[in-house]
Amino acid sequence: MENITLLIGIVIVTALVFDFTNGFHDTANAMATTISTGALKPKTAVAMSAVLNLVGAFISVEVAATISKGLINEDSGIEPAVIFAGLVGAIIWNLLTWLAGLPSSSSHALMGGLLGATIAAVGIGAVSVSAVFMKVLIPALVAPLVAGIAAMLATRLTYRISRNAEEGQVAKGYRAGQIASAGLVSLAHGTNDAQKTMGVITLALISGGVLGADADPPLWVIASAGIAIALGTYLGGWRIIRTMGKGLTDIRPAQGFAAQTSSAVTILASSHLGFALSTTQVCSGSIMGCGLGRKGGVVRWSTAGRMVAAWGLTLPAAGLIAAGAALLAVQGDWGVTVVAVASVAAIAAIWFASRREPVDHTNVNDVEPVEVEDAGVVTAAVQAVAPPPTTAMEEAEKASDTPAKTTVSAP
Repeated sequence: MENITLLIGIVIVTALVFDFTNGFHDTANAMATTISTGALKPKTAVAMSAVLNLVGAFISVEVAATISKGLINEDSGIEPAVIFAGLVGAIIWNLLTWLAGLPSSSSHALMGGLLGATIAAVGIGAVSVSAVFMKVLIPALVAPLVAGIAAMLATRLTYRISRNAEEGQVAKGYRAGQIASAGLVSLAHGTNDAQKTMGVITLALISGGVLGADADPPLWVIASAGIAIALGTYLGGWRIIRTMGKGLTDIRPAQGFAAQTSSAVTILASSHLGFALSTTQVCSGSIMGCGLGRKGGVVRWSTAGRMVAAWGLTLPAAGLIAAGAALLAVQGDWGVTVVAVASVAAIAAIWFASRREPVDHTNVNDVEPVEVEDAGVVTAAVQAVAPPPTTAMEEAEKASDTPAKTTVSAP
């Protein structure tokens, strides 16, 4: 029992480390557009997001229940060592994609890690396949499309409503709206992503016999998960903020407001339904949608393609890393020790690699201009079928921001 208690403690600490990486990996979801348009200063933006992430963690436990009770059968004999291996897979993949500046899904990394470790150690029978399809895979396909279409329509509506308004005042108003909508996204992120760590810790406590089956997360679990994700958010995932704020499209205040509002509504609705969706995919879909919604807006499909490839790789890649870790971890104390040491070494190597070209709040928007990328057939086709409205505000934006149309930002 003493050994199991120590192992559960290791799992809890590892889960909170994952939660911390989730925070800085996903800061861009709420604040990339706000920072790129200048609505908030970078450090102010991440501080606000951190506080609201913490508040959001206390609002609901529906998603936590999906993780702790839905994906993996509690009576399958899963051990804390397996959960530890799943978390290791998620953390390593999170850090690799952060190093590359790719906004992949922390949620899918976690679920891929848990599923890969469970299948390797216990077998496919321990996984609730129907729950994986209904609450993970289907939302992963549908949510970005819904958010993207909503953002595209919202962007067109905002430009149409303000077509005769004075550009300066309208832009100022939309920047204020961006702050409010970014706060809503941060709150929504706390209601969804912080709960996933709560679910993992609860699952570990149940598997170790500390909690009974079907138990909800205790208050200390909710508080620790909320604090961990808030601290990670405050650190700021500047590499991914650069990609989402500057690499996908040139975002203007009206677009940022539309994208963030669409993201927040989608995430909050999914949290209410208990869908453990990827907030990263939702927010990325909204940013692409707002790029399509503005006349003359261009989505950089090369960057988008790299992102989608990372999305597709996340579940299997995190699962493979976790599966290898699980095969070692279930061998006993020496296996857990080897996995822990190897994980620390990998984390250190990734951190040192990131120091070669550091990105922080002082240079997140400072990028070298490159050749303009062609709009691509998708952008052209969408705008040919339903051209966005031309507005006085948009013409003024174009006149005052010519460089935005002639340069793009390197991710």
